[in-house]
Amino acid sequence: MTVHGEPHAVWGDESEVVQLALDWTAGRVVRHTDPLTTARSASALADLAGPTVVPQGIGGPEALRIFSEVLEPATRSQDDPLNLAYIAAAPTRAAVAFDLVTSASNIFGGIWEAGAGGIFAENEALAWITGMLGWPVSSGGCFVSGGTSGNLSALMTARDTARTRRGGRPAGGWKLACSATAHSSIHSAARALDVDIVDIPIDDRGHLTGAALRTALEGNPEVFAVVASAGTTNEGLIDDLADIATVCEEFGVWMHVDGAYGGAGLAAPSVRELFAGIERADSFIVDPHKWLFAPYDCCALVYREPDLARAVHAQHASYLDHVDREAWNPSEFALHLSRRVRGLPLWFSLATHGTDKYRDAIETCLTTSRDVAEAIRRSDFLTLSREPELSVLIFERPGYTEADYDAWSRRAAAEGVILCVPTRLRERMVLRLAFVNPDTEADAVIAALESLRNVPLPL
Repeated sequence: MTVHGEPHAVWGDESEVVQLALDWTAGRVVRHTDPLTTARSASALADLAGPTVVPQGIGGPEALRIFSEVLEPATRSQDDPLNLAYIAAAPTRAAVAFDLVTSASNIFGGIWEAGAGGIFAENEALAWITGMLGWPVSSGGCFVSGGTSGNLSALMTARDTARTRRGGRPAGGWKLACSATAHSSIHSAARALDVDIVDIPIDDRGHLTGAALRTALEGNPEVFAVVASAGTTNEGLIDDLADIATVCEEFGVWMHVDGAYGGAGLAAPSVRELFAGIERADSFIVDPHKWLFAPYDCCALVYREPDLARAVHAQHASYLDHVDREAWNPSEFALHLSRRVRGLPLWFSLATHGTDKYRDAIETCLTTSRDVAEAIRRSDFLTLSREPELSVLIFERPGYTEADYDAWSRRAAAEGVILCVPTRLRERMVLRLAFVNPDTEADAVIAALESLRNVPLPL
């Protein structure tokens, strides 16, 4: 496609730079990637890039050259099949391509009147998610930037709902209950909301249980919400959701489920039973940019009773007086006002490929993780640290010190063998693999882990 356009009175003729950007994007979508760690220092990038933001500009071709040759190569390839560190993103090509369409459309997705078509499509994707949760058709929410924003917005709704239902704020302030395995963003949300955290002990399986929660709530009547995990980031574990829901209902406490990574498993029949009880939660998040094959940044935040969120998050000002409050306005379901329709790439990919292929892609990741886990069980130099529940594997190389783990991880990343980082499990150092890319092949991972057979030399 060739781009033509009339020169702008201020910006001039941008046809060339638009064409360059489109051509670069088309090439990147199909480009081979690698798992190299390629970050450079700011001073090194400054030397290579030179001044870029200057009074007269450097021109589109030169700006794109610097990005293509200097800046983009200094970033980690998130979609490489051997990037198994943290929770990487492996978006479909359809989702990546439509992210460009989303940006070009320049839709304001805060209120229905401005972005009705885009919001309608986002709500179609959200309905697929709430359907997997087993929630009523009246449930819903919006897309936000990530799990931190989603968790904060959900817990803000929970706190203010408790204040309404309980007739005010407790004399000693509110408290939030969670386990030590809850995501770090829960602690950030607690600080933002100025609430204390009640730390609930986990059982020997690493799960938050209903029994432990009941004990905690009996001694802390100020608790307004409980955060349960549907796939902890470090170990991929799912808390005992059904028992937690029973206790929350007994004490009248809001149940929020953080499924940022693991919530995608709802689409996989082989693990769906692990989520039993999630249909009784009050709010839920899942990050499509983690395991639902969407590009950054995208978190689905949904409520079983969205009117409770609207009562908390709807903003009112003279210039907003015309907003139709009967319409579905995403700005009223989270702590935001201006927003892009970031859920559109997920919607487009779902519409393009169908939910059956999403099911199959998630099951493929689970199968790959199980195959690698079995290879570790059979290994004569590696041990599986715990049985996996989803697609995160925790394993050890007996005889390695913390320094050995660090040296091996750095060398493997620098040489492009595999991205795998150490983590801690019950105060001991282990290694962790997170499988969220259906292109990852078990044989390639098993071959890469052979480099752990010997104690590494220092870099």
